[in-house]
Amino acid sequence: MSTAHAASAAEFVANGERATWHDQALWFVRSKRDKQAHSLPEWEHLRELASQIKLHTMSNLPALLEQFEQNATRLGAVVHWARDAAEHNAIIQGILAEHDVRRVAKSKSMLTEECHLNPYLERHGIEVTDTDLGEWIVQLRDETPSHIVLPAIHIKKEEVGELFHRKLGTDEGATDPKYLTESARQRLREKFLAADAGITGVNFGVAETGGFVVCTNEGNADLGVSLPRLHIAAMGIEKLIPRAADLGVFLRLLARSATGQPITTYSSHFHGPRPGGELHIVLVDNERSKLLGSEEFRRSLNCIRCGACLNTCPVYRRSGGHSYHVTVPGPIGSIINPARDPAEHSSLPYACSLCGSCSDVCPVKIDLHNQLLTWRREIVARGLLSRPKRWLMKLTGAVLSSRRLYSWAGGMARLGLRITPRWLVYSRLNPWGRQRELPEPPKTSFRKWYDKHEEGR
Repeated sequence: MSTAHAASAAEFVANGERATWHDQALWFVRSKRDKQAHSLPEWEHLRELASQIKLHTMSNLPALLEQFEQNATRLGAVVHWARDAAEHNAIIQGILAEHDVRRVAKSKSMLTEECHLNPYLERHGIEVTDTDLGEWIVQLRDETPSHIVLPAIHIKKEEVGELFHRKLGTDEGATDPKYLTESARQRLREKFLAADAGITGVNFGVAETGGFVVCTNEGNADLGVSLPRLHIAAMGIEKLIPRAADLGVFLRLLARSATGQPITTYSSHFHGPRPGGELHIVLVDNERSKLLGSEEFRRSLNCIRCGACLNTCPVYRRSGGHSYHVTVPGPIGSIINPARDPAEHSSLPYACSLCGSCSDVCPVKIDLHNQLLTWRREIVARGLLSRPKRWLMKLTGAVLSSRRLYSWAGGMARLGLRITPRWLVYSRLNPWGRQRELPEPPKTSFRKWYDKHEEGR
């Protein structure tokens, strides 16, 4: 089994200060989400309604996708179908080459990150600028986003100041967010004006109308596709909803779950190309059909990429997004990525405490912790669990299946807690103890306590 997550998480946690403020920053966003949820008496009804709409969509996905294509084409858009990331990239590069595009302004799109579009286009001589501020910061650092909504959450303002001083020529040592943001705005404005094409993601595609919605807080998607004539929208096939009337449900859930806002600053609706322009929509599968065909994991396709499960996850908050080595990290990423490559991502379902907090906050009611537990079973069944862990689980199973062994093991554990020197547990020789604090050993076992009180009755 791959130990990539555990090793990278250890590196992140080694910087205690960073791990602490990363944890606190994400919990602050989670707290804002809770306040917004409690402000709506109909919150749970909205979650249930969204879940049912998504389940209906996935049950009728082929027909709804064809309906979307027909209506989008009727509006003047050109619809393309991509089976995987390679086809997605080739289609977009082909469209750009046909229009002799050399500079692209791209609004944040996790699908294009998933398909590694930026380096692909750069290899073909096309300059791509991510115009979302967080995305642009990680692009300038030659990194990937560490969060699907807050891509630069792992970076301090001091580091941004140093980066901008090197890349943009800002004042050395400047850390004022307003000054840094204004400097970025001025440079990005040049990129917008010079762009030959705009690329966006899609938050929701509407089968009934053939239109789609892009939600942003900075207006970068609007500006990026308003100036050039060419607009390319990359859309995962799971982003579909049946009717325009359904949008109200999801727009009320999305921003509240993602950032604790009542609604995103910009919810932009696109219905065909602008006058004199072209609109191309690339519908991407990339293993989504495989998930759709899985009875255990198809509900993960309900995800609207709000990031709420990341903000609440105690493992993600303390280990950082880059420790997952995937585009979509956290609980939802630990489900969808093993579906693509179980051997490569077999460690991710184990990066979970099974606390269930992710399922509690999911706006579309995906049973995330149950699916993660199911993936663990699947990984064992496929023989992807490491040999030491298999032996340990067999030993644990033998102990738990025998009353005598269980009782004896409990006594040995209590004895061990009492006599083991603290320095032996928390030493460099014992990696297990680095992030754990052993409990105080109980004076007696629960079994003895229970027997004693039963005698008293």
